[in-house]
Amino acid sequence: MEPFLKKFFPKVYTKMKEDTKINNYCKFDSQLLTSFTSSLYIAGLISSFLASPVTGAFGRKPSILIGGAAFLAGSALGGAAVNVYMLILGRVLLGVGVGFASQSVPLYISEMALPRHRGAMNIGFQCGVGLGVLSANIINFGTEKIKGGWGWRISLALAALPASILTIGAILLPETPNSLIQNSSNPDKAKTVLQRIRGTTDVQAELDDLIEASSISKTINRPFRKIIQRKYRPQLVMAIAIPFFQQVTGINVITFYAPILFRTIGQGESASLMSAVVTGLVGTTATFISALVVDKLGRKTLFMIGGIQMFATQITIGVIMAILLVDHGGLSKGYAYLVLALICVYVAGFAWSWGPLGWLVPSEIFPLEIRSAGQSITVAMGFLFTFIIAQSFLAMLCRFKSGIFFFFGGWVMVMTAFVYFLLPETKNVPIEQMEKVWKDHWFWKIIVGEMDDEKKAYTQQGA
Repeated sequence: MEPFLKKFFPKVYTKMKEDTKINNYCKFDSQLLTSFTSSLYIAGLISSFLASPVTGAFGRKPSILIGGAAFLAGSALGGAAVNVYMLILGRVLLGVGVGFASQSVPLYISEMALPRHRGAMNIGFQCGVGLGVLSANIINFGTEKIKGGWGWRISLALAALPASILTIGAILLPETPNSLIQNSSNPDKAKTVLQRIRGTTDVQAELDDLIEASSISKTINRPFRKIIQRKYRPQLVMAIAIPFFQQVTGINVITFYAPILFRTIGQGESASLMSAVVTGLVGTTATFISALVVDKLGRKTLFMIGGIQMFATQITIGVIMAILLVDHGGLSKGYAYLVLALICVYVAGFAWSWGPLGWLVPSEIFPLEIRSAGQSITVAMGFLFTFIIAQSFLAMLCRFKSGIFFFFGGWVMVMTAFVYFLLPETKNVPIEQMEKVWKDHWFWKIIVGEMDDEKKAYTQQGA
C-alpha cells in the first residue's frame, strides 16, 4: 500500500513513483523492506528451537498458548506502529508466535488423528494457512480503499482475531495422549482422552503402543544429539530436505511479493492486490482438494502431480516475461492476465502438493523419542530457507529478471526426482509404526537395515 510505503519505506515509495528510469525489476530492491518481511522468519527460527523443550517437557498445549500470546502482542504493536522499529518489533513477536505454533500444532494434529485420517486432518493446518493468506489479501484489498491512508493499521491489527481464537481454543482443547503419557506416570488420563477422541472404549492396543514408545523416549536425554545417529538418518534428511525444497519451489516469492510482482508487470495498486486475492483463493481451494484425496491417492502421487505442474508453469511464465517484459513499461493487459492465470495454476500445484505435504510428512515420520526435536529442525529449516529467499528475492528479481522463474523451476525438477526416488509412501501407516517404511525402502534399508544387523550381532554375542 502506498501510504504504508510512504510512512515506513519512503525511499522505495520515491523510487516507485518518481524514478522513471529505474528498471521494472529493481523498483522494490530495498534491504529495509526485506528486513521487515524476513525479521519474522529469524524470530521464528530461534523460537522454534525454544519451543522444542517446552513442547517436550510441558506438552503441546503450552506451546500453542505461548504462540497465541505472542501473536496478540505482535498484532497490537504492528497496528499501533509509529516508526519502522516498532513495526519490525511487532513483526518479530509475530515470528515468535509462528515459531511456537508451527512446532506444536502439526504435532498435536498428527498425535490426535486416526491413522487413516491423519493426512486429511494435518492438511487442515495448511488449509488454515491458506485461509489466512486469502483473508489477509481480501482485507488488504478492502483497507487500501480507506481514505486517509491508515487502512494498513487495520490490516496489521486484525491478526489479533485469529490469535484470540488460537489462544482460547488451546485452553479448551485436551492435551494429546502421547504427551500425557510422556509427562505423567498415570496412563489412565491418557486412556480417557484416547477413548474420547476415538469414540470407543477399545483403545488398549493403541495405548500399549503409546506407552512402549514413551518408555523408549524417556531413555533419551538429549534428543538433538540422538537424532544425528545413523538409525535416524532418513528422518533427519527429510527434516532438512523437505523444508528446503518447499522454499525453493518459489512459493513464498508468490505469497509475500505477489502484489509487488504484479506491479512489476504493470498492474496498478488495487489491481495487484486483487490479483493476490485471486491466487489466494485458488491456493485455498486446491488445499481443500488435497485434504480430500491425500489419504486415498497417497503422499507421493500428489508430490509428483504438483511438481510437474509447478515446473511447467514456471518455465512458461519465465519465457513470457523474458520475451515480452522489457526493463521499462509493462505487459499488455492480455499477457498480464495470462501470467496471472499461469501463476494460479502454479499456486494450485503447490497447494495440493508441497504446501500441505511439506508439513504433513515431517510431522508423521519421527518416532516419539525424537519427535519434538525433529519437528523443531523441520520448522527451523523452513524459517531459515524462507529467510534466505525472502531476504534475497527482491535483489534476485532485480538481477535475474525473468530468469528467477527458471531458477526456481530447476529446483522443482530436482525436488520431484528426490521425492520419486527417496521418499517412501506413509499413507495409512500408524504413527508409532512408521519406522517400518524406512526398513522396506530400497535405499534407506541399506542404512537402517545395517543398524538392525549390528544390533542383532551384538545381542547374540551378549547371549
